[in-house]
Amino acid sequence: MQSQTRWQERFQAKYGPWAVVTGASSGIGRELASLLAEAKLNLVLVARSKDILEQFAAQLTASHGCQCRVVCLDLAKETGIETLEEATRELDVGLLIACAGFGSSGPFLESSLDQELDMLLVNCRSLMALSWYFGRRFAKQGRGGLILMSSIVGFQGTPWAAHYAATKAYVQALAEALSVELAPVGVDVLASAPGPTNSGFAARAGMRMALSPNPAHLAQPTLAALGRRSTVLRGTLSKLLTYSLVLLPRWARVRIMGGVMRGMTKHRQRNTDLEPARQACV
Repeated sequence: MQSQTRWQERFQAKYGPWAVVTGASSGIGRELASLLAEAKLNLVLVARSKDILEQFAAQLTASHGCQCRVVCLDLAKETGIETLEEATRELDVGLLIACAGFGSSGPFLESSLDQELDMLLVNCRSLMALSWYFGRRFAKQGRGGLILMSSIVGFQGTPWAAHYAATKAYVQALAEALSVELAPVGVDVLASAPGPTNSGFAARAGMRMALSPNPAHLAQPTLAALGRRSTVLRGTLSKLLTYSLVLLPRWARVRIMGGVMRGMTKHRQRNTDLEPARQACV
């Protein structure tokens, strides 16, 4: 309990009083928002599902006494960033957690071009714009933090999740660089790189995975790592997959990860009616 109190005090002092969480309606984003509410930070909850967000906001306020604002928007739209800027302009925001994103699996050439372009806009364009906007705000005030959702598939090309892995490679590279650039101005940046997670994402992206941890088991290590390292690998399976491949040549890592992904999507290759779906967090 004492350790938890120190964690709460650190976040209140360095990243409070307001935090913005995108992809807050489900999965890891929802769990991170719950922990921040427990630490008495006020929250701007962002996702496309208005009813879910409003119910969640009411629950957090009732349980923890924090203030919550709901911003319902689609970050694939060009006006999404402007809407979020306007909604937070008068708030003393010290933390951005960018969980919004989605993925697909299966052969790249069999995917929908519109869906893949939307993925690029949400996973990369909107995340970059939010990092730029809030990074400038935090640098000006001399404190703040950015948590960007990467993935273990972003450390090399991953066949049968080719474009999704490419978007996460972008996130990982951006976070690593910003962690160095923004450190002198008091802004902490963390890339959170989960592996398979039992959040509903896998099923909706057409993947079957075993031994996957729940988002609740991954949220606390992410928050604890902010300000202490630039990348956090969460979960035993994530660490096993990443560290076991690190000494191999890149071509070998690509083939091995392709084999892993092919195994998780084999059922999908036999079911051409299964469409990749959008999900609020990685």
